[in-house]
This record gives sequence, C-alpha cells and structure tokens, in this order.
Amino acid sequence: MRTAFGVIIAGVVALAGAGLGTVRAAACDVPLFAYRHGHVFFTEAGREERVRVEVADTEDRQEVGLMCRPALDPDAGMLFVFAAPTRASFWMKNTLIPLAIAFMDSDWHIVRILEMPVASDPTAGPFPTYGPEKPYRYALEVNAGFFAKHDLDERAVVRFAPDETKRVPGILRAALQAALRR
Repeated sequence: MRTAFGVIIAGVVALAGAGLGTVRAAACDVPLFAYRHGHVFFTEAGREERVRVEVADTEDRQEVGLMCRPALDPDAGMLFVFAAPTRASFWMKNTLIPLAIAFMDSDWHIVRILEMPVASDPTAGPFPTYGPEKPYRYALEVNAGFFAKHDLDERAVVRFAPDETKRVPGILRAALQAALRR
C-alpha cells in the first residue's frame, strides 16, 4: 500500500538481504529487505491474539510494505512504525492479497480498522485510499477478515514486543519496551 502522497505502499516479499535484489511476481518488482521482527498482541474480552510481524520502520520499507506477495500466513502481518503521528493514506497498488488494517495512535489505541480489497488491476488501478480520520503512529496490516474473525475492534488493548529485545539484558529490555509502547 502506498500513501496518497507516495509515502506508504503495502507489501513485499520479506526475505533476508536488505536491498540485495528484487522479487518478481506477476510483473511486480520490489526490492528485498531484511525486516526487524516482533509480535503484536491484542487483548479484548479476556482473549489474547498474537500476530507475528515484520516491522516497516523506514520510508523505503514502508513504500514497499506487502507488495507483490502471493500470500500471508494467518498469524502474520506487517507493522508500520512512523516517527511521528501522520494522516497519510494507504492504497493497494501491486498488492496481491486482500488485507485488513488497524491504525493505532501513539499510545497504541486503535483509532480505526478497515478492510482493503485487492484492486481490480493491482498494477494500474484504480486505487482507492484507506486511512483514519484521526492521526495515527502505527498501522498493522494482516489478512482480510482477521479482526472480524478474532472479534477484535477499537476496544482491544494493543501491545508490541520486538524480537530484538530477547538479546537485551533485563532493565534495558523493560526500558526499550516501554519506549516502544509510547
């Protein structure tokens, strides 16, 4: 997906090799990136759902997002992390799978959940744009229907845990996780 202003595109094959080539899927070329990984946890009505995520935290990774991927595991997604709150919209250019997206503010509160169908022509459009009315700092893309299937809505409590903190000693890990939740 890509912002209406050309900032965010959703999707790419997330293979190791930061920028070491391209992936071709139905005339769809995108750079390869080595993404950071983590988990997003949703807690609502006593249930917890976990999503394994690749983290798109740079402009180039955000522009590619989930483009050109033929499938996404049921418990996987891409977490877009922005340096500051934004109102940028997403679109489904070169995105081959239907997605759902949750937009979250700086405190990880969900401000909007949307379904995003594949464009009739993923390479040429037309491409509707998707975004919340309120500013957001994080956006999580998952398979279409994920939030409905797991009965999650704007009341869910959201938490992110980066995989990299496993290598950080105790007190530093807590500080890092607290900073990431802000």
